[in-house]
Amino acid sequence: MHRYPAVAGRFYPEDPKTLARAVQDMLPARQKGGRKAIAVVSPHAGYMYSGAVAGEVIGLVKVPETVILLGPNHHGQGGPVALSTATWRMPMGDVPVDIDIADRLQAAPRSLFQADESAHRFEHCLEVQVPFLQAMQPRLRIVPVVLSHLPYPVCVEIASVIADVVVASGKDILIVASSDMTHYESRKSARKKDTMALDQIQSLDAEGLYRTVKDNRVTMCGIIPVTIALLAAVKLGARNAQIQIYTDSGAVSGDTDQVVGYAGVIIS
Repeated sequence: MHRYPAVAGRFYPEDPKTLARAVQDMLPARQKGGRKAIAVVSPHAGYMYSGAVAGEVIGLVKVPETVILLGPNHHGQGGPVALSTATWRMPMGDVPVDIDIADRLQAAPRSLFQADESAHRFEHCLEVQVPFLQAMQPRLRIVPVVLSHLPYPVCVEIASVIADVVVASGKDILIVASSDMTHYESRKSARKKDTMALDQIQSLDAEGLYRTVKDNRVTMCGIIPVTIALLAAVKLGARNAQIQIYTDSGAVSGDTDQVVGYAGVIIS
C-alpha cells in the first residue's frame, strides 16, 4: 500500500531534482546535522513561506533512521489518533513506515493509536516535513500520526505510550511535531500571542502551553502534536527547549496585517 503526495506541486516542487535543490538551499550551511535532539517543532506551510524555518530546525539536528511525525488533522477525516502504515511515495523517493514502532504503538496497553489511512490521504502537515528529513537521512523510516483536538489528560496518555515505546525499542528516534503558530492576525498581535506559547515550550511546561493556547485563543493549529511531543520529550529526559527561529508570512508577502507565525524549536 502507498500513500501518495497530497500537496506536491503546490506546497513544494513536484520535480525530484528541483525539490532536492530547494531543500538543500533551505538547510543551514553551519553545523548541519550536528545536534542531538529528542524532538523538534517545525512548521508546515508552503515552502515559500515556512520552508526556511523547517530547513533550519531539521537541518541542525541529527536525524536518525526512525522519525515519529505528529501533526494536526486539518480535514477532520479519520480517527482521533490516526497512524499511517503505508509506504509514502514522495518525489525524492519512497519512505517506508517503521512497522516495528507502529505495531508497538498500537499494541501498547490503553493505546489510542489506530491504523487509519483516510486521515492522511489529503493531509499536508506531515508530508511537507518529509523532504527535509530525507535530505538529512537517506535511510529514513517514519511513523506518521495525525491527531484531532484532544483533552489534556488524553495527551498525557498518548505521550506516555510514545515515550515507553521509544525506550523499549532501544532505537534512536526523533519526534517531529508539525505546527504553525498564530493564524491571520496582525504581526503585533501574532507575536504577542506566539511569545506566550513559546515561553511555555521553553519552560518545558506542556500543561502550561495547553492552557495558554486555550485561555488566550492562540490559533496554533498543532497545539496537540506539540503538547504530546513536549510531554514525551520530558519523559525521555529533555532538559532544554530552544527557539531556533521565529518569523511570519509577512516576511515574504509584505502583508503584516494578516500573518501566520512560524517557529522552529529544538528540544533536547
